[in-house]
Amino acid sequence: MIDRRTLLKFSMIGLIVATLPSRLWADATRGMAESALIYITPLKQDGRESSCQAEVWFQLHDGAMYVVTSNKAWRAIAVGKGLTSARVWVGDVGQWKSSDGKYKALPVVTTQANIVGDKAVQTGVLDKMGRKYPGEWSTWGPRFNNGLADGSRVMLRYTPV
Repeated sequence: MIDRRTLLKFSMIGLIVATLPSRLWADATRGMAESALIYITPLKQDGRESSCQAEVWFQLHDGAMYVVTSNKAWRAIAVGKGLTSARVWVGDVGQWKSSDGKYKALPVVTTQANIVGDKAVQTGVLDKMGRKYPGEWSTWGPRFNNGLADGSRVMLRYTPV
């Protein structure tokens, strides 16, 4: 028989656990408003982080993070192989290799990744990226647009879980 105190304790634990992903996402989205970068690593099937990690440009759009990358980049290859879980840290501490792991102290969220083929979504995300990265967009905008058109680049959506 469970007493009221035990029932209340487990109810509170359940409530905290249930709201944890949304709280982590809220922390991450606050960081996204201030940061030009996110740090990504795919998660292996056993949940361990891949050794492939990087800092990348991103755009928040319709509740997810979007990244444009080469179709030969490990990010795209991982998703193509079905490794769709990824860990994302939000902030900017420079290049991940020279950060001494500082990016791992940033707000973090676990995500599911998928490749985005919808041209309307791609256009909407790229328009926002152009406003977010105006100094670099004259170079990178055409590369992203042309790469998405010819298949040499893919757009990845990272949705929090």
